Amino acid sequence: MADTARGPEGTRTSKKDAGVLVIGLGRFGSAIAGTLDRLGQDVLAVEKSPELVAQWSGRIPLVEADCTNPEALEQLGARDFPVAVVGVGSYLEASVLITGNLVDLGTPQIWAKAVSAEHARILRRIGAHHIVLPEADAGARVAHLVSGKMLDYIEVEDGFTIVKMRPPRETQGFTIAQSKIRERYGVTVIGVKSPGLDFVYATPETRISANDLLIVSGHADLLERFSARP
Repeated sequence: MADTARGPEGTRTSKKDAGVLVIGLGRFGSAIAGTLDRLGQDVLAVEKSPELVAQWSGRIPLVEADCTNPEALEQLGARDFPVAVVGVGSYLEASVLITGNLVDLGTPQIWAKAVSAEHARILRRIGAHHIVLPEADAGARVAHLVSGKMLDYIEVEDGFTIVKMRPPRETQGFTIAQSKIRERYGVTVIGVKSPGLDFVYATPETRISANDLLIVSGHADLLERFSARP
C-alpha cells in the first residue's frame, strides 16, 4: 500500500490553502466528499484502497495514501486543511491512528466517525472535536419521526432541536400570539411554510392554517409533547 500521497496516475498532489480533507471513501466518507464537491467546496479525499480510488477517480479530487502513516499526511499537505473528516469507522485501530495523526498536526477541526459509544469515547479522549455516530443518530431521528407528526428532526446540541411538523388543531386559524405556543408549550415557532407560498419567518401576527408546515425549535422533550397534540 502506498505510503506517499499520490494521485491515481501517480502524480504528487499539490498543497491546498483551505478546504476539507476527507479520509476514507466508504459510504460515509464518499457521501461527504461528493456532497462538498457538488456544493463547490474545496475538498480532497484520501483512500488507501486502490479499488475505491479507481471507483471514484475522475468524480472527486482524491489521492491514494495510507493516513495511518503520519508521513503520508505530511506529504499530501494535511497541515493546510482547516477541517478534516475521518470517515474510517469500521477499523478501530486505523480510525484512532488517523485521528491521532491529525491531532498531532494541529488540525483545527477534526470530525470523526464512530461505530459505538466506546469508539466515540476514545476519539474524544485523543482529541477529535466532533464525533458522528451515523447509525445511532439516524436511528434516533427516525424514532422521533415515526412516533408523531414530525416531518423532519434535527438535534443541534444538548437537547436543543429543530423540527418540521404539521400544526396541532388548536393552533389552526389563530395567530402565534393568540395560540400562546411559547407560553403553553415552551417551544418557539421559527417560521411557517404555506402551500404555494414562500417560507416566512414567524412573527406574533403570523396566522397558522391547517395545511401549513411549521418550523419549531426547543428542547426535544417539549417538542415531542407539542407535536403529539391532536
